[in-house]
Amino acid sequence: MNKDIFGLTAEMTLQKRIEKWSEKARARKEQDREKTKNKSVDDFRLLSNIWKTQKGNEQLNFCMPSIYRDNSRVMDVALFRLSKSQKRADEVIKYQISPSEYIEVKSGPDGIATVWDYDIVLIIISHLTEKMNRFHYGKVEKPSRIIIFNVSDILKFCRKGDGSRQYLEVEASLVRLQGTTIKRVRIVTFNGESFKREVMSERLIANFNIKSRTDTGKIAIVEIEAPDSIYLDITDNTKPNVLAFHPDYFLISSSIERFIYRLARLRAGKTFAIWRFSLIYERSGSKGSFKKFCFRLRGIIKKNDLPEFILELVVGVKGEFMLKIQRR
Repeated sequence: MNKDIFGLTAEMTLQKRIEKWSEKARARKEQDREKTKNKSVDDFRLLSNIWKTQKGNEQLNFCMPSIYRDNSRVMDVALFRLSKSQKRADEVIKYQISPSEYIEVKSGPDGIATVWDYDIVLIIISHLTEKMNRFHYGKVEKPSRIIIFNVSDILKFCRKGDGSRQYLEVEASLVRLQGTTIKRVRIVTFNGESFKREVMSERLIANFNIKSRTDTGKIAIVEIEAPDSIYLDITDNTKPNVLAFHPDYFLISSSIERFIYRLARLRAGKTFAIWRFSLIYERSGSKGSFKKFCFRLRGIIKKNDLPEFILELVVGVKGEFMLKIQRR
């Protein structure tokens, strides 16, 4: 029996299968349109795993980035933990990218930064990219490595509330981000033999300094130093490794779904993309069992409510796969 590159078996060619899945996805989208035809914008976002848009979150402050961006070089691995409850203090997560390259995520006593902590890294990337775009047009000076943020603007950018708990979470996030180190090791080969070992290691944020607090003790203004890899990539390259992403990413409350969105966004330029469940599990850094992870993944695909992308489950002889198709 012939097999295609994904280990799937059927009488149809792969192209015909993609067409069939695409038709199914379009039909599902039409059903969604019919269901939401007479609903408001907020009602449209009433999904089981996504928060409603909060009042005041509709538009960003004019001084903040207007386009959301991420670092495309690391969107296919989790540089953070997906669990809120497991701190994973003093642990190491290792991702084998290829036979000659791997990435390690190391934590300190405060634990590995969470996917929600990583929102602050996203605002740094977005801020630097927008400033550099304006710099190229001669409107502003080249951005500094050290960025001063009003914490209320950070919360608004991340589409969070502005209660006391959220301010405390920002401070805790900064501590975890500074305590999480990313180490990338690459073995360069020449004529089939190892030539040299390249090692890059840095924290998710270089430093931070709380500049002021409110009368009630809440963090008000914070100074954050961007890590070298992000700052130099954006400010020294004519084509930095950044991708714009949908603002509703911040409304996704499931950590696994956030990771899946990042995977899908990285392959957004393609008509479709497909991943084996086992690879998604490996790249997520999850400590849970593979069986439980697959159960959750099937549920996410069944709900199929990610911004921009339609998901489909594909079962092949080599296991289960997730197919991503662009929403049109």
